[in-house]
Amino acid sequence: MIKVLFLCHGNICRSPMAEFVLKDKVAKLGIEERFEINSAATSREEIGNPVHYGTRRKLAPMGISTAGKTAVQVKASDYDYYDYLLIMDENNRRNLMRIIGSDPENKVHGLLDFSDRPRNIADPWYTGNFDVTYDDIVEGCDTFLEHLIKKGEI
Repeated sequence: MIKVLFLCHGNICRSPMAEFVLKDKVAKLGIEERFEINSAATSREEIGNPVHYGTRRKLAPMGISTAGKTAVQVKASDYDYYDYLLIMDENNRRNLMRIIGSDPENKVHGLLDFSDRPRNIADPWYTGNFDVTYDDIVEGCDTFLEHLIKKGEI
């Protein structure tokens, strides 16, 4: 089983969007039983809050629901549990490293590190642009799956 944890600042916009987009993609491929996919925050600001309405509104037309998801914070023990910890930007990396200490097994990656144009994924909490964030997350999830295929993991 491939265990994936998406991370962003508050776990209400980007990381749950990525969590549910990837869950949808692997379900459509018929390989969802080979994955455990979750998301978490690197901060405590939104703990217990539901997914941001902008993310819910963006995913709904695709038939993707985030019902029941509330923000949680990453724990140091998550490093040992998950195979991939996929961050949205370099601030997330810095905050994650404060929590987990180090990355000796090279599990921490930017979601778009697998693409031809590695870059940060803009936070729609600040930009208000959930469309751009969604497009970047879809690109990241697609290229992450391609990476797993190339590595022979799926």
